[in-house]
Amino acid sequence: MADTPTRLEDAHALSPDYYSGDSWHRFDQRHILAAGWQIVGPSAQVANSGDHIVREIGGKPILIVRNTQGKLNGFYNVCRHRAGPIALCDGTGAKRLRCAYHGWIYDLDGQLKVTPQMDRAEGFDISGIRLAPIEVAEWSGMVFARAGEGPDFADIRADLDRVAPPDCLDGMVYHHTRIYEVDANWKTYVDNYLEGYHVPVVHAGLNALIEYDVYDIALTQWASVQSSPMTDPDLYGTGEARYVFLYPNTMLNILPGRVQTNRVVAISDRKCVVEFSFYYRPGEEAKADRDDAFSEEVQDEDRMICERVQQGLESGSYTPGRLSPSQESAVWHFQNLLRRAYAAAETRD
Repeated sequence: MADTPTRLEDAHALSPDYYSGDSWHRFDQRHILAAGWQIVGPSAQVANSGDHIVREIGGKPILIVRNTQGKLNGFYNVCRHRAGPIALCDGTGAKRLRCAYHGWIYDLDGQLKVTPQMDRAEGFDISGIRLAPIEVAEWSGMVFARAGEGPDFADIRADLDRVAPPDCLDGMVYHHTRIYEVDANWKTYVDNYLEGYHVPVVHAGLNALIEYDVYDIALTQWASVQSSPMTDPDLYGTGEARYVFLYPNTMLNILPGRVQTNRVVAISDRKCVVEFSFYYRPGEEAKADRDDAFSEEVQDEDRMICERVQQGLESGSYTPGRLSPSQESAVWHFQNLLRRAYAAAETRD
């Protein structure tokens, strides 16, 4: 029986049953991750006609490309012939989309144009054959996409505007991306991101940079933000750190002079990867090497604790503990959204 949503004041953590097992992994991929709006890259990566990026959303291969009129198109990266990949990697300036399996060619709007060796196929009409579309949108210089049904992007955008300054990426320039592998369920990683409760215990270096005593958490329908003053004139400067989460798997770390975006991708019930991208205001990129080293330190600490927590969740000895109303309200918010999704599935079944 699915957990039911709880009040913050008497909340328990989500049942460990949801953190392992192939059936829950498949459910999460199809009904939560594929259906959730998420950052897949900066708009600058698809700024010009034919520029394209290749990603995976909820286990589904996707392709996003800018057409000749400047419109952003999203498709499943799946040829209509025999399911071959249209593109194998990110690229720039493509004039057309050519399947990497048998060479079928589509225009940048997904319409099939050329089909080699199909002249003897009777009644074969390519005019009605197009790549299957997915939804795409742009916000503050970022490309968002989803490959399932869920809330409209207008609702997501309204929530983002409440927790993150709409101009937070203005003037920011993409610098690089790191991929972190974590031997834990994707939800274990998200749970960890959503609270600063562990920072004084796990992250000595990070704890020295933020004012944990004035850590604040705010919630909207689909998003949350953790914020704290940050004083570090040497690396980050002085200002506010804002850790924004967008359900189900996207994060924006808004820091003085820079922004980091994270997307958590579920690989299996016990493994996820985190796409961690760095953006800087001009002049701040000189700190990128030290910034990257510090981020690596924090991620190593998070990886360690998430992997140990995953072991604990699967130990058979754990029953859900109480949540701290002051420190774990964003965890409660995320887990209640999951509870509703799981309960809806149980009702359907």
